[in-house]
Amino acid sequence: MKILAFQGSPRKGGNTDLLLDAFLKGAKEAGAKTEKIYLAKVRITPCLECGQCDQTGICVIEDDMTRIYPKIEEADLIVISSPVFFYNLTAYTQALIERAQAYWVRRYVLKKPPPLGKERLGLLFSIGATKGPRLFEGMIRVVRYFFEAIYARYEGGLFYRGIEKKGAILEHPKALAEAFHLGRSINLPPSEWPVTRSLSP
Repeated sequence: MKILAFQGSPRKGGNTDLLLDAFLKGAKEAGAKTEKIYLAKVRITPCLECGQCDQTGICVIEDDMTRIYPKIEEADLIVISSPVFFYNLTAYTQALIERAQAYWVRRYVLKKPPPLGKERLGLLFSIGATKGPRLFEGMIRVVRYFFEAIYARYEGGLFYRGIEKKGAILEHPKALAEAFHLGRSINLPPSEWPVTRSLSP
């Protein structure tokens, strides 16, 4: 399995970064090939709504997304890891998602099959400082639509409340162990992955 992981936090070594690393460590032990992209370190222009992808399904903006698109198409599993910012994803993550407009056109307007002929799977990891029962609902909805646009099936994710200070996830070894175990389980059927699905709106 080829895993492409997007780290959406501007804070390298922060909680969602450590959680993602635990997952990727487990996945590597299970034999997966992994790549992590720090979205704060790449240049992704938000969608300009220029309409130039409407006929081709290809984005004309020239920035780092040009090299990220092929990585998305080659991946078997896409992982989004983002902290909660104002009950939503980070702006870095949102920029990535907006640039999936070209894929949305391919799928729903041009009716094209999945790139490289394969559909993929999707996971979402998130950590929030507060404990509201609906803390993750907004981002789950956005990410589900993103995955649909890129021909991926949302399989759930890992979500943790009440964690804020940088590195505080280290005080919650159970969370890191769950992420590692999920990575080790990556070769099982997705229905058997130890993920949270009940938060879906």
